Amino acid sequence: MKSITIQGAKRESVGKKSTKALRDAELVPCVVYGGAEPVNFSTEEKSFKNLVYTPEAHTVELVIDGETVPAVLQDIQFHPITDKILHVDFYRLSEDKPVIMEVPVRITGRSKGVVAGGVLRQSFRKLKIKALPSNLPDEIVVDITPLRIGNKLYVGDIKTDAYTFMHPDNAVVVAVKMSRTAMKGGAVMDDDDEDEVPASEGEAPEATAAE
Repeated sequence: MKSITIQGAKRESVGKKSTKALRDAELVPCVVYGGAEPVNFSTEEKSFKNLVYTPEAHTVELVIDGETVPAVLQDIQFHPITDKILHVDFYRLSEDKPVIMEVPVRITGRSKGVVAGGVLRQSFRKLKIKALPSNLPDEIVVDITPLRIGNKLYVGDIKTDAYTFMHPDNAVVVAVKMSRTAMKGGAVMDDDDEDEVPASEGEAPEATAAE
């Protein structure tokens, strides 16, 4: 997985006054967990541009007072009105310890059902996975070419030994639905589709690092 570098400075005080002073200076209070003790530090808000405001997934190299700490984003708090970043939690990476994070889903191919006039519905833009740091993918590629009208592609269809999905096997990733155009054109669903059981759909919650 791609990595970005964030420079930070340790915080000597973590009280409300010092936190407010940091925010007034357009600095973000942060903490990294996963080591012997949590490390409190601060960094410029613009440091998060390529980590938070992007559809891509990244690990992070935190450089705190010259010490490099490999980590992943665990949690982020935004101001409810201004959307400014208020606080960020990171989790330290260890090569022998799996972590949980969300990875973007990239659709490839041209669905047979879409060609026939169907409509592609994508239930997940990101999927939550659990993996060792060395096995974290930049993205999860899903080929929709075989999907006909009425077909669904489930999490269980894209399972791999490299990482574990934190979703049930019957969660629908993408589906090709009937459209008015397809109905007018006389398109029909595959015979096998009648027996399909609807699966839970929707966006996964914010990723968290595994303890």
